Amino acid sequence: MGKIHLLDSDTINQIAAGEVVERPASVVKELVENAVDAGAGAITVEIREGGIGFIRVTDNGGGIAGEDIPMAFSRHATSKIATALDLFRVKSLGFRGEALSSIAAVSMVELVTKTRGEFTGSRYVIEGGQEKERAEIGAPEGTTFLVRSLFYNTPARRKFLKSSVTEAGYISDLMQRFATAHPEIAFKFINNGKTLLQTSGNGNLKDCIYHIFGRDIAAALVEADGEGHGIRITGFLGKPVISRGNRNYENYFINGRYIRSNIISKAMEEAYKPYLMQHKYPFTALHLTIPAENIDVNVHPTKLEVRFTNGEAVYQLVYQTVQEALSKKNMIPDVLLTEEKKVRTVYQPTPEMFEHGRITYSKGAVRDEAERVREEAIRETLASPLFSPKDSDLKEKTQRQQDAQEKLMREEVVYGNPADKEPEGEKPHQISLFQASGHNTEAFLKQKQEDHHHLIGQLFATYWLVEFKEQLFIIDQHAAHEKILYERTLARMGEKQVLSQMLTPPIILELSIREEETLQRYMGQFLSLGFEIESFGGREYAVRAVPQDLYGVDGRELFLEMLDHLITDPPTGAPDIILEKIASLSCKAAVKGNTKLSGVEAEALIHELLQLGNPFHCPHGRPVIVSITKNELERKFKRIVN
Repeated sequence: MGKIHLLDSDTINQIAAGEVVERPASVVKELVENAVDAGAGAITVEIREGGIGFIRVTDNGGGIAGEDIPMAFSRHATSKIATALDLFRVKSLGFRGEALSSIAAVSMVELVTKTRGEFTGSRYVIEGGQEKERAEIGAPEGTTFLVRSLFYNTPARRKFLKSSVTEAGYISDLMQRFATAHPEIAFKFINNGKTLLQTSGNGNLKDCIYHIFGRDIAAALVEADGEGHGIRITGFLGKPVISRGNRNYENYFINGRYIRSNIISKAMEEAYKPYLMQHKYPFTALHLTIPAENIDVNVHPTKLEVRFTNGEAVYQLVYQTVQEALSKKNMIPDVLLTEEKKVRTVYQPTPEMFEHGRITYSKGAVRDEAERVREEAIRETLASPLFSPKDSDLKEKTQRQQDAQEKLMREEVVYGNPADKEPEGEKPHQISLFQASGHNTEAFLKQKQEDHHHLIGQLFATYWLVEFKEQLFIIDQHAAHEKILYERTLARMGEKQVLSQMLTPPIILELSIREEETLQRYMGQFLSLGFEIESFGGREYAVRAVPQDLYGVDGRELFLEMLDHLITDPPTGAPDIILEKIASLSCKAAVKGNTKLSGVEAEALIHELLQLGNPFHCPHGRPVIVSITKNELERKFKRIVN
């Protein structure tokens, strides 16, 4: 062990910065919280390079007095609390006094500020925790922070940041929460010169929801209002029709602070349970007002977690408020027999509805009647005066889709093990039930041996029992069918036979900021699956075509599920999302458990299953086939004692 010594101030500041400043979004969070606490009515956040290279936060709040500026960048310097007792009645968003010192320790910071009533403002420059410049300057009332080159002096930490697009996504989510938490403040968010978010600050929460999440969600809201145990709940709940596949749309705030709470989340989801399908989550924007002395926000430096003095009371009130709000409204979704005409105020050239040459056929394939009818519909649509596609545009779009598919193939989207491929001209290898269960025997389903197995019947309307020689095989019908559908689709993709189904009319969706960024990032993957998606002005997009073989799955639902998945769990490579969504589609379309099948259907299912190169597990990894030997049964019945 070395000799114990005190760390220098620079090292201490960088260690402290690690607790508060994890990524660019952390910087934005701390600076915006300070702006809110300063009484700002308008806050603008601008970033470049995902906030790694440049962050600007401007507000029209109270400003910082010139003589207080150097102290503001000292550790544990704050104007919001004075003693430890104040921690139990914190009303401001910030209070720890670590943010500015932590940010300045790992970046180059420039501050321009002016308080109300002062004749001039102040400019202050600090880099790596060291003061560089301080001067008087003409400035408007309020504060502007410029943060450049985040982690420039700690490159080991900078390399752990994600791409600029991903980091910008985190900041985008953060700004949406701030705007929803404080509808009385006008927020503006600019990324690389493009304004992604702008709210009016009129105090109307529903208006904020409209600007952030779009028209479809704003039109399907239920107002929530509840009070009890000294707690007040206000806000809006989404009708079940706008439920999503993850919890990203669950928003709740305590005293203007966005927080995460298992207690509140569990209460909301329990109240929604009678209205939602499994694995679906609601949209919520709830504001809770709780006396400061009844909560503890000093749990973690990020201030996202809180403790309640009476968690049971919070749970009950949230549950009752959500339940009452939902029970008083008609939850029957509206079905339009004709497409509702929408009045548009933004006009721009709209790409063609569809293009010629969209479908790639395999060699020797013959177009069936359905394809002929579909192509006629395409030609009629293109003949409409609303659309005047140019040949060059059609060629470019067709090439764009083909390039996306070829790129994915070059990235080794391998469907099975290439080493296991049969030599050209030979028949596909057939797997026996004995091989499936680990026994080294002849192929069970070779044509000359098919008559030797015996299909006993169906068990629990879910499993099929098959006897072959001295072994009993049990096949899960859902897992088996799921595997078959999965392999069929992969085979078509491997042969570049992915087809699209045109939608008339197209699906028009208004996406959130994060959804739009995610769609643009993964557009190539959507095209390779058979989607046709085009900008429709603003944050609206037209889904004009979906993959042909959806097995009954709704195209809108599939598209939104894919977006949710990409936002929540971004893939490490291009193939991931494709394989996972094919597995999901196959699972939804496969025959379910507790479904009676005829013997003929079961025989066909089993026969096709055992033609696969790997019939052992479903796409999600569950076993398809298990076996019990005659010897094992005789041991259970004590016919064999050793």
